[in-house]
Amino acid sequence: QVQLVESGGGLVQAGGSLRLSCAASGSIFNINAMGWYRQAPGKQRELVAAITSGGTTNYADSVKGRFTISRDNAKNTVYLQMNSLKSEDTAVYYCNANLNLRGSTSYAYIYWGQGTQVTVSS
Repeated sequence: QVQLVESGGGLVQAGGSLRLSCAASGSIFNINAMGWYRQAPGKQRELVAAITSGGTTNYADSVKGRFTISRDNAKNTVYLQMNSLKSEDTAVYYCNANLNLRGSTSYAYIYWGQGTQVTVSS
């Protein structure tokens, strides 16, 4: 019913930048919030940044001042601009959406993207 397709990952040197994108499609009535999580090998998945439909943002302390989350509501797309990347930012980054489906607007559902690898070399 809903797909989240991520793009923009890759290999970058420390201090460099990457921009991730995630587009949601399908039987979507409304997207309440979108976010980015990451999971490094041997670690739990953690929140990186999130943004509500009204534009309120939330960041992990480790990325504040370096990462910026934004969204285009008309395109159901969320972006993550990552600057001053560090080796510890290396992880698989997952897009996440909290949304209402057409025909089931009373319930909110959580969907995940397939993940995109970000590797920062030191």
